[in-house]
Amino acid sequence: MSEFKRYVKRPIPIQAKQMSEPFFVETNEGTMQGKAGDYLIIGIRGEQYPCDKGIFEESYVGVE
Repeated sequence: MSEFKRYVKRPIPIQAKQMSEPFFVETNEGTMQGKAGDYLIIGIRGEQYPCDKGIFEESYVGVE
């Protein structure tokens, strides 16, 4: 088995908003539900999806 190489994900800008109430959003995988406090993300191709608050805060940092 060949050795694995290491990679890092490119920094890709997204838009996101923390939601104050539960919400539903249509995604490429179907309808998904977010909880109050989760984030609604808009990706680079305009796709929308919910992201758990804890995962979002571990994975993303704000930019100016």
